[in-house]
Amino acid sequence: MSVFEGFRFRRASSVIHRLDPRIKFFYVCVLFVMAVMFSELLPIILLFFVPLPFVLVAGVQREWIRSMRGALFLAVIIFLSNFVFTYFFTQYPRAPSASLIEYSFAMTLRFIVLVESFSIFFLTTSPDHLGLALEQSHVPYEFCFAFTTAVRFVPVLAEEAQTIMDAQKSRGLELERGNFIKRVRNYIPILIPLIVSAIRRSLELAEAMESRAWGASEKRTNLYVLKMKRADYTLALGSILMLIFAIYVRLFLPVPSLAMLLSV
Repeated sequence: MSVFEGFRFRRASSVIHRLDPRIKFFYVCVLFVMAVMFSELLPIILLFFVPLPFVLVAGVQREWIRSMRGALFLAVIIFLSNFVFTYFFTQYPRAPSASLIEYSFAMTLRFIVLVESFSIFFLTTSPDHLGLALEQSHVPYEFCFAFTTAVRFVPVLAEEAQTIMDAQKSRGLELERGNFIKRVRNYIPILIPLIVSAIRRSLELAEAMESRAWGASEKRTNLYVLKMKRADYTLALGSILMLIFAIYVRLFLPVPSLAMLLSV
């Protein structure tokens, strides 16, 4: 559950936390597009280091490392899937080549870059400001409320799942023992209490919304209004320049493979 802990907002006073959520989301989308544009390992390695200054300035190194550690299991699955399917269903030679291994690592690192960028976004963006940014972007309030509620509930449910797992382990449940089928069955005593708890929370939320006449008023007001500052414009301009440079490299410059560079 550490991957979900790496997406929980941490309140702090830093330049990254004070940035407009819309600009941070635009920056994350630019990183996403750039990661999808390239299938070579070298540019994706460079993309991996781009968000690191944001992590250091925001002071969320511990949570960021936790999210990376939580995504490690999925990263291994992505590497093995790309390696196996590409090897057996394409025209690769019988022995695995360096280009195949490099391609599998590139696809895995692409996933890591996406987790890394979105982790920084959610760690430094308050759900209240995120919902306010969606409202000011003229997204219907019902969708804003549903999205922000999901963002709030996912880390809470992850923490509750960890609590249930610890309680079941204290009662003698062994989650790491046995074959794959037995391990899946061992998680049933965890999923049932978690589903019941999630349903109970949703009913309590619905009752709280009804008691406050949610949706009765069509015109809503907010205490705060998001305003763009100089740092927001700087980040937006830097994101646009990065995207333009990446498009130029993709279209007009050959991107060498890492194996080619090491052989020179």
